[in-house]
Amino acid sequence: MSSIADWATPNPVTENRSGLIGKAVDRYEGPLKVTGTAPYAYEVEAPEKPVHGVLVTSSIARGRIASVDTKAAEASPGVLLVWTHETVPPQAPRGHKANPRSQRASAPALENHEVLYFGQSVAFVVADTLENAKAAAALVKVEYDELWAVVDFAASLGLAEDPPGEQDVRVGDFEAGYAKAPVKLDETYTSPIQNHVQMEPCATTAWWDGDKVTVNTSIQMVKGGQHALAETLMIAPDNVHLLTRYIGGGFGGKGQSYDDLVLSALAARALGRPVKVAYTRQQMMLGTIHRPATIQRVRLGANPDGRLTAFALDGYTHCFREQVFTEHFANFARALYAAPNRLTGHKLVKMDIPPAGPMRAPGEASGMLSLEVAMDELAEQLGMDPIQLRLINEPERDPETGKPFSVRQLARCMTEGAERFGWSRRNPTPGQVRDGRTWIGMGMAAAIRADYLLPAKAGVRITADGTVTLLQGMTDIGTGTYTILAQITAETLGVPLSQVKVEIGDSNLPPAPGSGGQFGASTAGSAALDAGMNLRKALTELAVGDPRSPLYGGPADFVTFANGNIAIGNRSESLAALVARAAPEGVYAEGSIVPPADRRDVSLHTYGAHFAEVGVDMDTGEVRLRRMFGVFSCGRILNAKTAKSQITGGMIWGVGTALTEVNAIDPRYGSLIGQDVGGYLIPAHADIVELDSMFLDEADDKANPMGIKGVGELGISGAGAAIANAIYNACGVRLRDYPMTPDKVLAGLVAKGL
Repeated sequence: MSSIADWATPNPVTENRSGLIGKAVDRYEGPLKVTGTAPYAYEVEAPEKPVHGVLVTSSIARGRIASVDTKAAEASPGVLLVWTHETVPPQAPRGHKANPRSQRASAPALENHEVLYFGQSVAFVVADTLENAKAAAALVKVEYDELWAVVDFAASLGLAEDPPGEQDVRVGDFEAGYAKAPVKLDETYTSPIQNHVQMEPCATTAWWDGDKVTVNTSIQMVKGGQHALAETLMIAPDNVHLLTRYIGGGFGGKGQSYDDLVLSALAARALGRPVKVAYTRQQMMLGTIHRPATIQRVRLGANPDGRLTAFALDGYTHCFREQVFTEHFANFARALYAAPNRLTGHKLVKMDIPPAGPMRAPGEASGMLSLEVAMDELAEQLGMDPIQLRLINEPERDPETGKPFSVRQLARCMTEGAERFGWSRRNPTPGQVRDGRTWIGMGMAAAIRADYLLPAKAGVRITADGTVTLLQGMTDIGTGTYTILAQITAETLGVPLSQVKVEIGDSNLPPAPGSGGQFGASTAGSAALDAGMNLRKALTELAVGDPRSPLYGGPADFVTFANGNIAIGNRSESLAALVARAAPEGVYAEGSIVPPADRRDVSLHTYGAHFAEVGVDMDTGEVRLRRMFGVFSCGRILNAKTAKSQITGGMIWGVGTALTEVNAIDPRYGSLIGQDVGGYLIPAHADIVELDSMFLDEADDKANPMGIKGVGELGISGAGAAIANAIYNACGVRLRDYPMTPDKVLAGLVAKGL
């Protein structure tokens, strides 16, 4: 398609004649998962009995390996190999690309004697059993020459610089507009390092067949992992077969590959047998990416009627010195509220700590913690309801680009959510509602997340028994990709869901960008729709051109697909009968999606509004969620059940962001203090009581051919701010440092003399 205007043409998904689109279909792979028969990366059955690898990691933040003693480890029972930077097989230099079309460059493991962060791989042991490998790994002795390291974010702001290729974004004259504003707010908000804490650790099972390697690994991006491994091993991409069929959580943390992928493949080649490698929970916390901390300054200038005249969100974030990543906490604000004078930007501090990277809703999840609290603080100054203030500042067009919005239902999200939640019963004066020794308060926050569409391909095949198989190098990280692809395919070809199979997570299949950025469903699904439409054309040509078909000679434009049949009027036959007779080898078609250039001419986002009620204990400062409700507009919903699971999962994560989730750097070692789920607190069932959500009816034909948008990351965006605002309404303590733990609340209460 060359224009988004083409997407207004009806198609099987938008017509939804079978009623499969939007239906709360159970998960396609659900039975396999609940019975324990879905093979995750570490559990796949290898061609022969595998051996086990264990990583040895550094205990300093920065320095050099002075010496490594591996003799005891090598002599340990069952040990098959011990590698250090001196003995690991040759790999391509870091960042090398032999193939300019590779999506990822080489990422060697144990590449040299330099230690760049605490938790870096410094040695690798393989043994006949996992227990023997662990025991031997503990015998590896590493001596270091330690160097001074930057490990304190707040103390290192003087080192901050503009992110590569970026600078502050200005519209109008913020300083002048702010100086003239009758009402001003200037506050700073901080958010800490957070970890993904996926249930499944990063893991790989690898084996070789001649010069080709098969790797079963846990990664969100199929082609990225395949290309990174090929570049690192200095082999052709076609000699790497990467499989990632089931993934036990990703959240952005598995958007890249780690040392388990490289070392398992190298060891399998060296030993001539399959090798399994899995990160421990501690290694996951230290050696894989995390969400970086932020220090955000919000300045708002407004007229007495609440209309913003000046707006700024800027501040600091950090990253690993050798791997630049910017937590773009200010970007979302460029499309949220209207104001003629604007300033947004980021400063980046490069540090000697484990790498930072994307984590669910990168940017929005952190940034909305500041702005959406600041809007409430401004509303209080103005004596205005927080929702009213937000509605007054609703833009008619994108505030910075001037582009028209595709569909924007943020105002409706807020007003309808307020009505359903009972916002009118909120007492705007803090500390006025009690339940025994507990203060009760309500808070709300808006939500926004940009909508993306990337290039992708898909294939679909129908065989002589009528089975339709969707084939795509896509991934399912627990979001429901298997299920929605099955629904799209079934609806497109007019067959029952029971007749559809889905094969994804395989580098040999037509490529898709993978799961992440809330682009997965729209991108992979649009390609699947196109493939299905191309198969419909092929089957139509087969039927109308076959003298044995009841559709022979019929007008192709009048062919319909429903109930497993192909028909023209009252003439029909089953797809199985047609294929078995006319193409017994089966029929295959491919399709693709490429975002047209004019998609960039509209401002595309998803929106929502969070409402929360909390209780604050007067004696301990403990905050408990009492109820939470969200209203969201995310385009056409493909599956009511999986979409709600995703959006409420994000809301729950937002509760954790507000109340419990934090990881700190130990300044003595440059290590993260929280190294397991015992010390890194995430919400449990008892923490989440009455939590619900709803979607507004919407179809956005500027987003993609199906009119859908992503939902996976919108749910966390703004959720933590709603909790923070509810805490203030409950007890009058305004906290700006996340998470809002009992000690901080209690200190605020003491400061108020309560």
